[in-house]
Amino acid sequence: MSVTSPAHSPAPTYAAVLRAPYARRTFAAGLLGRLSNGTAPLSLILSVKDGTGSYAVAGSVMAAYGLTAVLLSPARAALVDRFGPRRALVPPAAAQALLLVALAVAAARPAAPAAALTVLAAAAGALPPPLGPVTRAMLSATLTDRDLLRRAYSLDTVAEELLFVTGPLLVGLLVRFASAPAGLALSAGLVLTGTLALVASPAVRHGAGERGSAAEGRAAGGRRASGPGLSRAVAVAAAVGMCLGAVELLVIAFADGHHRPGAVPWAMAALSAGSAVGGLVHGAVPWRVPTAVRLSVLSLCLGTVLASAGLSPHPYAMVGWVALGGLFLAPAITSAYLLADESAGEGGRTRAGAWVGTGFNAGTTVATAGEGAPGGAASDGAVLRGGRAPGGAHGRRDAAPGSAHGGRAAVLGRCATPCRVSGPRRGG
Repeated sequence: MSVTSPAHSPAPTYAAVLRAPYARRTFAAGLLGRLSNGTAPLSLILSVKDGTGSYAVAGSVMAAYGLTAVLLSPARAALVDRFGPRRALVPPAAAQALLLVALAVAAARPAAPAAALTVLAAAAGALPPPLGPVTRAMLSATLTDRDLLRRAYSLDTVAEELLFVTGPLLVGLLVRFASAPAGLALSAGLVLTGTLALVASPAVRHGAGERGSAAEGRAAGGRRASGPGLSRAVAVAAAVGMCLGAVELLVIAFADGHHRPGAVPWAMAALSAGSAVGGLVHGAVPWRVPTAVRLSVLSLCLGTVLASAGLSPHPYAMVGWVALGGLFLAPAITSAYLLADESAGEGGRTRAGAWVGTGFNAGTTVATAGEGAPGGAASDGAVLRGGRAPGGAHGRRDAAPGSAHGGRAAVLGRCATPCRVSGPRRGG
């Protein structure tokens, strides 16, 4: 069921987005559940490190979690298109919450077995409900004004970006007063509460997001939610993800090479701030350029500016280039989601959005897969993103004297800035 937007002006405002039927509750519930994507990865790393005493094991467990989360995202979204949010979101959300609690209990035990933690993490990563794609599909179903929808997608992209800043900060605050597994329990509560709130939304009760669950979605069966526009959106999202992963590595290595580690949090903060500003401006401009063309131009500008950052004479000059590049980040991601939505069939919007997120996450993973190459410069970043640094880097950490609390403080010191922690950033 589509509800006509109350705003039909050439340039509807963000306030008009939030005044649209069911929009505020849809945004709030979806973002609450997606906050677990910002808290779970760091909580998992800290919990496993405390339980096993090894960053190498923590990295392997995190890699298992992230791999299943990214690879199975389109399949989880396809279930929503086929059966609807109410039937396809609650069971995996409940199962993931239980597995996160089980991980918390297992990691809290002394000398927790690495194999068991890896299996539990892989199972938990396979089950996150695709709240991001579902939220956007619901917005697409309720907002018929494309300018208003573009604003809604821009607002959602910026808010989702901020979740990956606030999530680690929230975990850092929590572990000052409790053990690291409490962060996993918090993540379980967030994903389950957010999912239940979303499916209880009047938008779902009135049919938004259910279009693929009725006869239409079943008739589509296994048909792909495809079109040339979707393939282009996924490919560009993967390129944007590779660009972002590469610049994060560049920032760490560049700052280390200039003996300015303090530039890393500033560069990451500049990237996030630039992305937020760019995303809001992108949504505010009444574009008349086709979405596909806009996506190509934005991604080209992003790559050009961030590539120029590598030519900076000083780390703090690089911060300025990264901030400038951030202006194109959220707009490019938003445009990819919009192009996927325009290209998807009526019974495949959720899956189309999930494919964009999968492309982005895959690109980021490819770009950061060789993070250990610069030597020690990227070892901390590699641990935080899933432990892809060479074994030597991990060996030095595991052999270093000091308590688990000291190691936790080192990780939190890195994550108390807008640096990203490994795990699926988008798509579910």
